[in-house]
Amino acid sequence: MDVIKKAVKEGRKTLSEYESRLVIESAGVFVAAAALTKTKEEAIREAEAMGYPVVMKGCSAELSHKTEAGMVALNITDSDQVAQVFDELTSKAKNLDGILVEKMVRGSREFVIGLSRDPSFGPCVMFGLGGIFTEALKDVTFRVAPLTREDALEMIDEIKTKKLLGEFRGSPAVDRESLAKALVGVGDLGIKYDSIAEIDINPLIICGDKPVAVDALVVLK
Repeated sequence: MDVIKKAVKEGRKTLSEYESRLVIESAGVFVAAAALTKTKEEAIREAEAMGYPVVMKGCSAELSHKTEAGMVALNITDSDQVAQVFDELTSKAKNLDGILVEKMVRGSREFVIGLSRDPSFGPCVMFGLGGIFTEALKDVTFRVAPLTREDALEMIDEIKTKKLLGEFRGSPAVDRESLAKALVGVGDLGIKYDSIAEIDINPLIICGDKPVAVDALVVLK
């Protein structure tokens, strides 16, 4: 894939969020609608086209922890805010690839998909409860890649909080086939691209019945 080859050639250890989104989307993971913008006018145009509210993020391979760096702005509801936030984000960091304008995805159920490389088993896929609860509750399960559809469906049923994936407080049950496809796809990325060391998709928000990635990071060897 071109973005991976380019990053390896440049000696980088991470892809930007925009590049990471391209990689996981190619593997069948749903991602929120987004555009990488270079100017304030372009950011406004893209936000108007995708509809409010939107999220805006500084985008660079050097920004692997955007929230901690103050480079994420949520729930932007009009063009004046887009212009203001564009100026704020571009003044905080140098060498940005641009400002990522992303459709804001709403959902109360957050999960995580990850990929890591075990010294003995090779690429392994992780799935579990995401968002702020990932580290606190450690409700996750693993499989060695490549995964079959059946492997992925087993993982979905293994986590302790699996009830959140069913019908929950008026929300529909998750589209299990879409979620299984995402898990299989992430495993395939680990098999296909030896240069990928880790993938972190967190949070994966359940929007309606669809699992949608709203943040992603690909780490290279």
